[in-house]
Amino acid sequence: MFFDDTTYDLIARGTILTAIGIVYVIALTRIVGLRSFSKMTNFDFVITVASGTVLAGMGRATDWQGFTQAAVVMFALFAVQFVIAKIRKKSETFEETIQNDPVLLMIDGRFCTQAMSKTRVSRSDIIAKLRESNTMSFDEVRAVVLETTGDISVMHGPNLDPAILEGVDDVRDPSPELQKP
Repeated sequence: MFFDDTTYDLIARGTILTAIGIVYVIALTRIVGLRSFSKMTNFDFVITVASGTVLAGMGRATDWQGFTQAAVVMFALFAVQFVIAKIRKKSETFEETIQNDPVLLMIDGRFCTQAMSKTRVSRSDIIAKLRESNTMSFDEVRAVVLETTGDISVMHGPNLDPAILEGVDDVRDPSPELQKP
């Protein structure tokens, strides 16, 4: 592609094509906006992972046709994400169709075991996130939410504004005694 010598060509392709690919991705991000690499929805997360894979393909291309195909795929990923974000903004029905709801896993220091079972999140997963958020006691925990992206949010402090849990799927267990840590 660049040199007759295989070794030099491998180094040049890997370096030059990756650099061109990164500049191209930066240009697309500047055009489409920072939301391109957000993880606000599960769909955004998939696009972010796919973009990394396509960028790697650009750097590994063995000819200009392969590089161009990867560049077209990258453009398509950005375009699809842009269009879907616009449709989601305008149509609540569409958003509900493609978007998972966040799920309440813990409330006021008590585990929501039905929700944990439904989402396949273990007690040890939640406890690890509590440690990560510097929670010192179950009594500090106001809520733990499994977000649409798969992240776990921990809210702790003296009180929780109910508006913070807007849109969160609340599957509380019928018997609070069974939820105690």
